[in-house]
Amino acid sequence: MAIENVGTSAIEQNLEQFLLVLSVSLSVATLSRVFSWFRKIPYTLLLVIVGLGLAFVNVRLVNLSPGLILEIFLPPLLFEAAWNLKWRDLLENWVPVVLYAIVGVMISVVGIGFALNQFAAIPFATALLAGTTLAATDPVSVIALFKELGASKKLKTIMEGESLFNDGVAVVAFSLLVGIPLGIEQFDLPVSVARFFVFVGVGIGVGSLIGFGISYLTQRFDLPLVEQSLTLVAAYGTYLITEKLGGSGVIGVVTVALILGNFGSRIGMNPRTRLLVTEFWDFLAFFVNSIVFLLIGDQVRYDSLANDFGLIVLAIGAVLLTRFVSIFLLGFISNLFTKVDLSWQELLVLWWGGLRGSVSIALALSLPVALVGREEITDIVFGVVLFTLLVQGLTTQFLLEKLGLIGDRKLQQEYSEMVARRIALTRVMNFLAEGEDFRKVDPEFFRYQAELVEGQLKSLEEETYEMIVKHPQLRDTVNEQVRDKLLDIEADTYAELIRNGWLNERLSPLLQDVLGREEDV
Repeated sequence: MAIENVGTSAIEQNLEQFLLVLSVSLSVATLSRVFSWFRKIPYTLLLVIVGLGLAFVNVRLVNLSPGLILEIFLPPLLFEAAWNLKWRDLLENWVPVVLYAIVGVMISVVGIGFALNQFAAIPFATALLAGTTLAATDPVSVIALFKELGASKKLKTIMEGESLFNDGVAVVAFSLLVGIPLGIEQFDLPVSVARFFVFVGVGIGVGSLIGFGISYLTQRFDLPLVEQSLTLVAAYGTYLITEKLGGSGVIGVVTVALILGNFGSRIGMNPRTRLLVTEFWDFLAFFVNSIVFLLIGDQVRYDSLANDFGLIVLAIGAVLLTRFVSIFLLGFISNLFTKVDLSWQELLVLWWGGLRGSVSIALALSLPVALVGREEITDIVFGVVLFTLLVQGLTTQFLLEKLGLIGDRKLQQEYSEMVARRIALTRVMNFLAEGEDFRKVDPEFFRYQAELVEGQLKSLEEETYEMIVKHPQLRDTVNEQVRDKLLDIEADTYAELIRNGWLNERLSPLLQDVLGREEDV
């Protein structure tokens, strides 16, 4: 009986802690939308600030476990980002994404490790391990700013794609290096390269198998809640299975989400189900982010950070310098061999927007207790993460404004609302035109309603045309929307034919190549 009471008490305590964290985080997220001044700050950064305040008065909400982040929080965050990342956008920018996610991580690991070794006398193997904990970027708040301010799709795709894949590369590098400073393993370049490809290969293989399996499974039925549940099982199941098989769970989750978001949702889900699943993952990402960023600030130990302040400053300088070198060097190489054409302004934003976050914290906390210098590395990581979130995160909007990279978001929104009203009124007119039975009841009423709607529709058409004439830059927005709509119609048609049994497999898109050639002319 006593054991049962102890177990019940522990469950109640954990539940109370969870509800406290959830209440604080959701209150901050809500207040950030209510008060206009707070809207200028991404709510994730507000959560970090509130967490820092709680840590300052020594209010600890809950102990942050690295396993909690990696196994519970990380899969949904990765899945949501990859689910919403369009495959065709990723293909258009795959060269800079791959360069930054792989070569960029290597530059960061070696550069940060070299700096810590040379200027802080940290053993080189330990310094490299510290470099891997700081190599993964986590620009959640920056991506949110991009969407809110109307930054270019190219900039959003490259930063989000880099973040998705460099998380996996950094975690794999950490796994390869963690045993070396403990004397458990010896560094062997060919062996390390082979193990790297095994980690990545198993992740891609498991993710592809589960992704395509669920894609074809959902073709057999139309049950929105079941299909939504399958995506949740896919996110966590892929991560756990891949880790058990010795692969990268991060790469596995990104792979399965890309497949389900770009292939499975097209051939196996109707538009209503796709919308339901997308909204579910938007909520889950908001929910998890709200907890993670609050806990990052709440876990700070001010005394410990003050003792290692010099090391933190050194690490910040190394992080900024190595990212500057990798972004501009690899961007220059990408511009030489591709048509992406990254301007120096965009490269500057990619450099400054490379924030560090939850993955770095989780890796630092998972360092072996027996590792000499573990506390110093943990302090370095916390210090760098706080700097990137609070200094770089809060100044990115200012940088975007000064560099002229903010799009006409308000104007585009106004135009989109006009188009939406025209579409809605056109459908109303179609209903009135087809309502023969209703028209016979009261023809005069019906005619009057039709004239009102038609007049409003003509007024909207004139306003839309005047807006485009007055703001010619909207033409690019309109052209891009039309191009995306054409590609979506083609993809949805193939998916419909597959569901109806006309096709056995999805055809490769034809219009994408045709429209691409048109742009090159």
